[in-house]
This record gives sequence, structure tokens and C-alpha cells, in this order.
Amino acid sequence: MRRSLWEPAERRAYVIFAPQATTLEAVVRVAGARWTIESSVEAAKGEVGLDQYEVRSWTGWYRHITLVM
Repeated sequence: MRRSLWEPAERRAYVIFAPQATTLEAVVRVAGARWTIESSVEAAKGEVGLDQYEVRSWTGWYRHITLVM
């Protein structure tokens, strides 16, 4: 669970599937990477037409999103 510094009433919860030996530091690092990934996807939508891409197959989508990122 995490709380926003700017909006104290706002809380987020994460469900984590990881080996039991995973450290808290690793979990926090991976959860923080979410914002970088979301920023990349938002930038890709406008720059390379990801918002206009129609998914026809998983393989095609995976190749396109990999190229975009």
C-alpha cells in the first residue's frame, strides 16, 4: 500500500507475485518503475500513432509496442 505525498487521502494498493525471498527494496523499485512505463506509453500514443493502432493479433501488438518503446 502506498500514499501520495500531495494527496494524503489518495492510497494505492499493489498485488505482488514474486518469490518469497524478494526484498522490500526490490518490490518498491519495481512498483516505482510503473510510472516510467506509463509515461512511455503516453508518449508513444502521440508520437507514433499508438492511439490509432487497432490490435488484430497479440503478436502484432507486441511487435508494435516493442518498437514504439
